[in-house]
Amino acid sequence: MENVFETIENVNGAINGFVWGLPMLILLVGTGILMTILTRFFQISHFRHWVKNTIGGIVKDKHVTAHTGSEDTQISQFQSLCTALAATIGTGNIAGVAAAIVVGGPGAIFWMWIVAFFGMMTNFSENVLGIYYRRRNSRNEWCGGAMYYLKDGLGAKRGCKTLGGVLAVLFSVFCMFASFGIGNMSQINSIAVNMNTAFGIPSIISGVILMVLAGLVIVGGLKRIAAVTEKLVPFMAVIYVVGALIICIVNIQNFGAVFSAIFKGAFGLKAAGGGIVGSGVAMAVQMGMKRGVFSNEAGLGSSVMVHSSSNVREPVVQGMWGIFEVFADTIIVCSLTAFAVLSSGIVDLETGEVLSDQVSTALVAEAFSTVYGKFGAAFIAIAILFFAFSTVLGWSQYGSKGFEYLFGTKSIKFYQILFVLFILVGATMDLTLAWDLSDTFNGLMAIPNLIGVVTLSGTVVKITKNYVDRKIRCKDVKPMLSAIDEIQKIHEEEIA
Repeated sequence: MENVFETIENVNGAINGFVWGLPMLILLVGTGILMTILTRFFQISHFRHWVKNTIGGIVKDKHVTAHTGSEDTQISQFQSLCTALAATIGTGNIAGVAAAIVVGGPGAIFWMWIVAFFGMMTNFSENVLGIYYRRRNSRNEWCGGAMYYLKDGLGAKRGCKTLGGVLAVLFSVFCMFASFGIGNMSQINSIAVNMNTAFGIPSIISGVILMVLAGLVIVGGLKRIAAVTEKLVPFMAVIYVVGALIICIVNIQNFGAVFSAIFKGAFGLKAAGGGIVGSGVAMAVQMGMKRGVFSNEAGLGSSVMVHSSSNVREPVVQGMWGIFEVFADTIIVCSLTAFAVLSSGIVDLETGEVLSDQVSTALVAEAFSTVYGKFGAAFIAIAILFFAFSTVLGWSQYGSKGFEYLFGTKSIKFYQILFVLFILVGATMDLTLAWDLSDTFNGLMAIPNLIGVVTLSGTVVKITKNYVDRKIRCKDVKPMLSAIDEIQKIHEEEIA
């Protein structure tokens, strides 16, 4: 059995190295750069507009937060954002940022920002395509995601029907497996370990409690998940942001040195110690990219599956929520974690060397303990509990959509029950291999998704230009809201 696990680890290591090597760097960042250029830097040129229609809309526009009726299978724009953020704001915002600093040095944070900046437009494009190519299932629920714009978008191009269909199936398979790794066992294991370390709670007890709580929510479907996440996500995000901000304010005198360490480490302008000796800029770039994507998931095609269930009609409106999702996750939450760690004195800002034996979550707990004392470790353990548990809820929806595409709507309940049972497995096992497999399936999900985004980039540009002409430039133009009529026409022609 040990030989089997060793073989799996070796094979996974080889795949992981390829998936997260230079090809993925080019594909991920390249797609973001391409969509940024094609949309004329939408995230900057229309900054006020997307802020007004996302975070500003929560306060001023009742349609953004208004709940749909009990018989309506759609969810509100705000609920779709919270469910997506539930999946993205997780252990990557705490453990992932710490790991990036330990291995890639402070410079990794700069590259995390770069990936996030361009990732905003990747996520925007995914959501635009998700709304445009979504369809209703037998329960009258909206179904959208990479599998649908691969099959009906890419597949509609001349000579690409088979390719689109195959990539759609591959994406769904990778998504389903990733949901048990990144979206379930890895998150639950982090909770169980932290609860045991901070409060002495046995892992089996944590596993049983989490399994019951998750089961009550997940088996209820998207409407119940959305109802929980729209309350849980704002609460947990605000508490964590305030806690990290206090540390940053206490150590504000170190901010000049922190910024200097980040930029110098990013470009190798001086020798760095600790984790990046001998690896330099390359390791900073790789860790920044890898942890950034693990955190905000831009390019994976994951969050689009829940964004597509929104009651919004305009593809670009949901696209703007995608921009805000990446901004909130990485630019705000991840950055606060990084600054809390770097300004706390546990990293030598001159050399980049970590002055602590702690790694991952424990490193962040130590940083918080410099201000909060013994309560710092408890604070991080509770933050991990909320962050990771919400990720489980969000990813259960992603995995169910991949499972539904492969096996049909009636099979979803089986997936949900299996997903809940695996929570107990995650709490009680050593999941080093599961974390590595999570990274692998994350990367494998991204490949077909990004192929779809790049090949359909022209469609994204047309839809975006159509929206800007109508809503910002006030031109009288026919709206581009859905490709469903187009798809139906193609299906009818095929049957004839």
